[in-house]
Amino acid sequence: MSRESAPPRIPEKPSRAETVAALRPRYQADLARGTERFFEPRRPDCPWCGSTRLVRRLRTKDRYQSKPGRFRLDKCRDCRHVFQNPRLNDDGLEFYYRDFYDGMGEIELGNVFSGRDKVYRRRAMFQEPSAEPPKTWLDVGTGHGHFPEVARTVFPGTRFDGLDFTAGVELAERTGRIDRAIRGSFPELAEERLAGSYDVVSMFHYLEHSTDPRAELRAARRALRPGGHLLIEVPDPECWFGRLFGRFWLPWLQPQHLHFVPVANLREELTALGFTVTGEQHGGPSDTVDLLGAVWLALNAIAPPDDAPSLAKPPGRLRWLLRCAILLAGVPALVVATALDRLLLKPLAGFGKMSNAYRVVARCEASARSAPR
Repeated sequence: MSRESAPPRIPEKPSRAETVAALRPRYQADLARGTERFFEPRRPDCPWCGSTRLVRRLRTKDRYQSKPGRFRLDKCRDCRHVFQNPRLNDDGLEFYYRDFYDGMGEIELGNVFSGRDKVYRRRAMFQEPSAEPPKTWLDVGTGHGHFPEVARTVFPGTRFDGLDFTAGVELAERTGRIDRAIRGSFPELAEERLAGSYDVVSMFHYLEHSTDPRAELRAARRALRPGGHLLIEVPDPECWFGRLFGRFWLPWLQPQHLHFVPVANLREELTALGFTVTGEQHGGPSDTVDLLGAVWLALNAIAPPDDAPSLAKPPGRLRWLLRCAILLAGVPALVVATALDRLLLKPLAGFGKMSNAYRVVARCEASARSAPR
């Protein structure tokens, strides 16, 4: 074969070490200016009810990417709302989200979300079997569109649109997981382009990431047609495991999770907006990995990831060997935690405050369209 007819050489994918090295200069430039600039001023009152009766819920670090910074969650003694205080500003959100859902973290998180077909199918089956299938569905915070891809098998005649801030939503459209990608702020787009367009709006583990959950709920009301349904699933801040495991409770997910709304507060707000709550579930939405998550986060705290672009330089071989040894020693604890989660805690998820998440289904009444707040 001649040189001219030889097939083009496909460049090799960079190794993790090469990717980290390429990202390190930008991270180090950001960190050289300090992490204090990533936060808004600490607020003295509850963002949900305005009460000044606040108490510290917990202080923690970034247990997932090991980026520098300290984060605090406060709890309102009156309405029990839990929120990050001081809260990340726009620069902080960009810094701490970087390489978590996209970039370096895209493949790893994509693998986690793509293997949850049974969970997604249960989320989609919120209607009675005899109910009319929805014609249009907007999944807010859709990421790479894994939920709509599975929900389409339940409602094959439904048009699924996805909305997200990141480029992942555009990838979801290119791969056919959604019919239309919408990128940007839901409150802004609901007012400008999406009013009265959907039979269903879903927000699965989205509200806790929002800087203003109430604005997101108002946006859902605008985007829904009268009689349409809103599906919400969020971590339950009143779960017993949140107190038991403290900073090692997986759903706290600091610093990405900004607000934790108790179910009573959410019901009250939806009613005020003109919704009728038609369903509330606790056992089913619970992703029972509380013990496994606590053990994994504890191991990560003892032996942080061996390399990350937020580190000034790659760790030495001794640190790498130490992390390997600690993780190896932790394998039995991980196995036991997984077994207890599945065999003991999962059957109990529907009792008391054992569930780490809850789901609410609400119908948008006709009068809601004329009841702005």
